[in-house]
Amino acid sequence: MTAPGATGRRSAAARLTGIGLLAAGVAVALYVAGRLLTPNYNVSLFGRVGLGAVTLKSTLASIALGVAALQVVLALWIYRKLPRAPGPPRPVRLAHRIIGFTLFALTVPIALHCLIAYGVQLTSVREAVHSLAGCFFYGAFVAKVLLVQSRRVPGWALPVAGGTLAVVIGVLWYTSALWYYNGYRLPGM
Repeated sequence: MTAPGATGRRSAAARLTGIGLLAAGVAVALYVAGRLLTPNYNVSLFGRVGLGAVTLKSTLASIALGVAALQVVLALWIYRKLPRAPGPPRPVRLAHRIIGFTLFALTVPIALHCLIAYGVQLTSVREAVHSLAGCFFYGAFVAKVLLVQSRRVPGWALPVAGGTLAVVIGVLWYTSALWYYNGYRLPGM
């Protein structure tokens, strides 16, 4: 005989496993696509090829980093983890979703350009970390969207997924925009 809560725990574990596998599948698919594509350094989704495209991508990435920080603050407010903040008004949840979708939409042209122009590069530590983090970001995004839609998952799952997305955006910004703004060098290197 099974304990009454065991079925619910197994169901939540199975759901988390399925979401994790799907997220990993997205990340692996992007990795494989990036490795199979022949990089075309002359492609630009941003008009002129060259410095203008890199400047625009770095600006968009910086905006994405700021929006991700805003998302973290809104999520902390929603979960009532902001010290001395009153309970969030209803529009905060909607704003969090709309801003999250906008953040995702902002990253798509950046990612498409990276994938088509450069593929997944593993020739240096910076390029490898950036490429792998980019693939991981979209897998983690899929996981977060599925967790938002799922009611039978542990309460910690959604904040962990959201926090992971914010950290990955920070890693992507550090290994791309900051690298560019710092004269094609990472700080301290």
